[in-house]
Amino acid sequence: MREHPSSRIDFRSDTVTQPTTVMRQAMHEASVGDDVLGDDPTVIELQDRVAAMFGKEAGLFVASGTMSNAIALRTHTVPGDEIVCDKTAHIYRYEGGGYAALCGASIALVDGEGGLMTPEQVRSAVRKAEGSGSHYPNGSLVCVENTSNLGGGSCYDQTTLDDIAKVAASLGCATHIDGARIFNAAIATGVDVARMCQHYDSVSICFSKGLGAPVGSVLVGSSAFIAKAHRWRKLFGGGWRQAGLLASACLHALDHHVDRLQDDHERAQRIAVMLNDLPEFNVDLATVQTNMVYANTNRPAAEVVEQYAANGVDMFDLSDNRIRVVVHLHITDEDVERFTDISQRLFG
Repeated sequence: MREHPSSRIDFRSDTVTQPTTVMRQAMHEASVGDDVLGDDPTVIELQDRVAAMFGKEAGLFVASGTMSNAIALRTHTVPGDEIVCDKTAHIYRYEGGGYAALCGASIALVDGEGGLMTPEQVRSAVRKAEGSGSHYPNGSLVCVENTSNLGGGSCYDQTTLDDIAKVAASLGCATHIDGARIFNAAIATGVDVARMCQHYDSVSICFSKGLGAPVGSVLVGSSAFIAKAHRWRKLFGGGWRQAGLLASACLHALDHHVDRLQDDHERAQRIAVMLNDLPEFNVDLATVQTNMVYANTNRPAAEVVEQYAANGVDMFDLSDNRIRVVVHLHITDEDVERFTDISQRLFG
């Protein structure tokens, strides 16, 4: 495994990645200032570079993807608003109810396919206070997740993304992309991230997953939006000082860890086909578009995970009969071969 401190094969998540030696060196040599005072040069470089890459006016470096989403949601909404998203969306399932606690907003859930919504579903989900006799909350924000985590790493096609944004705009809603793994989506679809996000008001980009940085996300949008977001970062306790040490890792990731995501996707495909050929597992191969493999199991998934763990392989069971394998920069071809041998021995 590439510069991984353990002999185990760790498929739990792409968040387990650790900085490579050269990334650590970049962090060591980073120029820093005080980001709260706005003079950390490496943070400024990262924010400006990511904003330009995504075709937006400005960016804001924050601690995590969850914080980035929380700030975006709070900037776009006021208490009493409603946010439209898929029923499996990270902002709904895995962010601690921040939309309610921090925004005072409700959620309108869409029953998408593989975590992906359609424009028609979005149109049906948006409710407006005006004209409802004040019965409805005010639907003001539409959020999409690309790639969709619980959708198995699935990606939106560009036409659907564009049409969702058009529907939202026609209904007076802002739009946000939770792009925790958006570079995976760009590699898989061949669509440049600026084009992908062209019609969206804000995008959250995470660096601590497939890109392998230890910490950090960047929120991008218009200058006016980011100015408001900066205040919410402060109110959420997210002002930090010599953050250039962390920003330098993200800059290194942009330079060295984006194109190599294709390797993760190819290894995930190999794993998916291998598991699907075993009698214990069933994989919908059409859903394996990026670096994740979701496999249904014939026996309790917890037992499968336990057997793998006893043989040096770590992964998560997500339900009674479902496991998840996530490929990342510490997973090599040799690891895939070793995992194949273990799987065939245990479940062949």
